[in-house]
Parts: sequence; C-alpha cells; structure tokens
Amino acid sequence: MTNSRNVAELEIEDIEGVGPTTARKMKEAGISSVMELATAVPEELSSDLGGSKETAATFIMAAQKLLRESGVLDNEFTTADIELEKRKSLLRCSTGAKALDELLLGGIETQAITEFYGEFGSGKSQICHTLCVTSQQPAEEGGLGAGVILIDTEGTFRPERVDQIARARGFDSDETLKGIAICKAYNSSHLELIVKSMGKYIEDFKAKMIIIDSIISLHRAEFAGRGTLADRQQRLNGIMHKLVRIAEIYNVAIVVTNQVQSTPDTFFGDPTKPAGGNVIGHASTYRIYLRKAGGDRIAKIIDSPYHPYEDVRITVNEKGIDDIAEDSPKKKSAKDKDSD
Repeated sequence: MTNSRNVAELEIEDIEGVGPTTARKMKEAGISSVMELATAVPEELSSDLGGSKETAATFIMAAQKLLRESGVLDNEFTTADIELEKRKSLLRCSTGAKALDELLLGGIETQAITEFYGEFGSGKSQICHTLCVTSQQPAEEGGLGAGVILIDTEGTFRPERVDQIARARGFDSDETLKGIAICKAYNSSHLELIVKSMGKYIEDFKAKMIIIDSIISLHRAEFAGRGTLADRQQRLNGIMHKLVRIAEIYNVAIVVTNQVQSTPDTFFGDPTKPAGGNVIGHASTYRIYLRKAGGDRIAKIIDSPYHPYEDVRITVNEKGIDDIAEDSPKKKSAKDKDSD
C-alpha cells in the first residue's frame, strides 16, 4: 500500500492549514511525519497543540487526504470488486503451523489486529516467539520479509527461545535475532507512549509485524477496582484504535495477546472469557482462543468478519508452534470432546 518515495517527500508543512508554528508544536510532541499525524488521536493531538479537538481532527483528516492524493492511501470510497482485488494482494505471515495457517485462511494478515487469548501456559507467548522468526522470512516462504517489533509487558520474551526456534527451522539465528526490536514496557503510560510513537519505530526498524505481549497486563494491574474501570477502558480504547489506524496506514500485521477472566455465573459452556471487555473485542479484527489439550493446544476462531468458526489442534516443540506429527499417538480431531 505504501510508497516510501512519496512518503519521504511529504512534509508536515505540506498539509493544508498547518503553518510553521503548528508544525513546530507537532514535532515537539513527537509527530515528525505526515504518516504519524495521519494516525494521531484527536484528543491527544489537541492537548499537545493546546487547541480544540475539532481543530486537531481537521489536521488529522488533512494529513490523510494528502496521503490519498499522493497515492499512499486508497480513496475513501471504492467499489467492492476493487476491495476484493486489494485483499487478494494482502501480505500474510505463517504462524509456523500449517493447520493454524489454514484456519486463518493463509496466516496472520497485514492491515489487521489479530488477538490471541487464553489462560497461562496456553501458548500465547510461544506464538509470539514463533512469529518473530517466521515473519522475517521472504514472502515466498510464508513470511513478511521485514523486521519485527515486540513489546513485552510481562517479561516473557526469551531470546534463547527465538534462537532455538530459528535453528530448529533451519534459519540463521544470528540474523533472526538482529531483526527483532524489543521494548519492555514497565507501566501503562509507557505502553501508551510507545504506541503513540509507533510510526517512527516502524520506519526505524523497517518492521512489518508488531507484537504486544500482552495488551492488558499493565492496565489490569494498575487499574484495580470498579472505581477505575471507566478510566482503564478509555485508555485501552485509545491504544486499540491507534493500533487499528497504524495497521491500515503502515500496512503492517499487528498481533496482541490477551489475558482471560473467569465468569462464575456461567453454568453451561466455558466460563473463560477474554479480559478487556468490548473495547478490545471490537477493535480486534480476528480473535483466537487458545487452550491446553493435554500436551497440545487447541486454537479456535471466536470472532472474524469472514473466517469459519472452527478450531484446530497444534503443538509446541523446539520449532515453536508446529503441526502435530502424522504418526503421533496424541493426534485426534480438535472437534472431539476431551477432558483436558
């Protein structure tokens, strides 16, 4: 979608209504490019500029208009046949397991947010480690052919695991590790600041995949009790909608992991629900539930605009997320009832 030459030629001062003083304030606030302004949040921008929310929204829409006129973004209105052709050319990244790729109809998509949620030990971080490896492979080999940005909020990232996965899959582990930009977020404000500046990091690290493991951990720990719920949800909402715009404008794949909570009033079915409520649920394009099944894992599509609501059985081994061997005695249909 993006054209780097056109983007590089665009300046904030080229945006209609933005003069030298406004441009200086934007740069002081960390917005140094038209792309970053196009993904800005009106409330935050108005605070940075000391103006109204309406004025900030006007600047953001003007930046998006300039990107459309420059051929970087598509027109606001297109016909469905053109949209279908555009979706056929979307980049997709392998998860490392063919069964899971088939469930996702090709893998993790760019221009979308894919959420994996599940209990502790369900395989969320293993998927993140595997994607750090697979996404760097060339497109013809199921990757995105670019760098990865991983934001670690729980201290679960282990470079040794990435090294093991890369070696097991026959890739250059040294080059793979060099292609991963790690940022440890220590509190919710730090995470919000990182996401706000994500455009700059995407360009600096030439990334095509952004992984946040996990999206709610810090907010859940800091905003305890019902009295802080509204504030927590509002701040999470800001993060998620910023990520939605980043995914589309920068043509990157965004993967987030989410924690779960138990609903004790559920008498039938699985009482495990994703944390974060509708704020995360509505913003995520695809939502996948992971759960343990003996020594394996089951991945189930919970929400998607077009994927079938099915599930598959996968495993975790030295290759990270992988298919179950054909001759494995554990192999059985994910639809089978089990007591795991």
